[in-house]
Amino acid sequence: DRSEMQCNPLVIGGVLYGVAPEGFIFSLNAATGKEKWRYDFYAGTDERRRSGRVRGLAHWSDGKESRLLVGMSSSLHAIDPATGKQIKSFGDNGVVDLREGLDRDPEELRFSFTTPGIVYKDLYIVSGFFSENIDGSAPGDIRAYNIRTGKRVWSFHTIPASGEFGADTWPENARQNSGAANVWAGFSLDEKRGMVFAPTGSASYDFYGGDRLGQNLFANSVIALDAATGKRIWHYQIVHHDLWDRDLPAQPNLVTVLHKGKKIDAVAQITKHGYVFVLNRDTGEPLFPVEEVPVPKAVMDGEQAWPTQPIPSKPPAFVRTSMSSEDDISNISPASHANIAAQ
Repeated sequence: DRSEMQCNPLVIGGVLYGVAPEGFIFSLNAATGKEKWRYDFYAGTDERRRSGRVRGLAHWSDGKESRLLVGMSSSLHAIDPATGKQIKSFGDNGVVDLREGLDRDPEELRFSFTTPGIVYKDLYIVSGFFSENIDGSAPGDIRAYNIRTGKRVWSFHTIPASGEFGADTWPENARQNSGAANVWAGFSLDEKRGMVFAPTGSASYDFYGGDRLGQNLFANSVIALDAATGKRIWHYQIVHHDLWDRDLPAQPNLVTVLHKGKKIDAVAQITKHGYVFVLNRDTGEPLFPVEEVPVPKAVMDGEQAWPTQPIPSKPPAFVRTSMSSEDDISNISPASHANIAAQ
């Protein structure tokens, strides 16, 4: 059983919409639990049941018409919430294949949803899971689709093409050879500003970068995009030339903080290595000083670690970030403690 049906249901107007492990969307009266309809992803196909991945649903309405947008593995489905029927005018008979348009052969790609996309006006903005293997990976582009038609409206290259901003932080033609730098943790949206905030992960391969020497924008970055056009407003890279799989693991939190006596709208991004970066929402500038700290050189043949990494002065790290004595070793179990002490 390779199913990954991991999502919270939506409750809209007294109706609950969810996804079952067997591979279908269902609609229930939220007060009574009585089923209204179900939509089977596998109906009419020879795909093995329960082999897909669904991580959530999104809802769109213009006040007259409404749609459910559901990702099943690499396919985006548009469903009528009232009837559970596919909306045939969307994409190819109700479905968009998100493996297409990534500068690779779609049949050779691994792509699936890790979180639902985000809705902005008539756009559905999405990234997802891309392979981080040393070969066979695609660039983790951020894309927006028209919710009415399924047509792609814009695409932001997280691995820049030649001539694009950031391309000089990669080897030549990196977009043809490198992959990932994708948003798997989900987006945050400031609807009033029309800005979408994207936390990216590491480029492939995520534990070795000898074939992608350089700083590697826009991997491991918070990127602020114009939600209507996909144009970059600002970016802040949190790990340079990642060699440790330090993907940004959660959506940025949109917060308002009192800083130096003024209320400032900010973006707070947690990290795998225990720091929180607090950035001005309009400019991307850190609210607190960030030091580029020298780090050890790489020892693996062909690898060149970036010479510094950014460390924020505030807020304090929420995990221990260094070990200075044996007293710092975990005591989760005697065997674990002894194993680490022996290293």
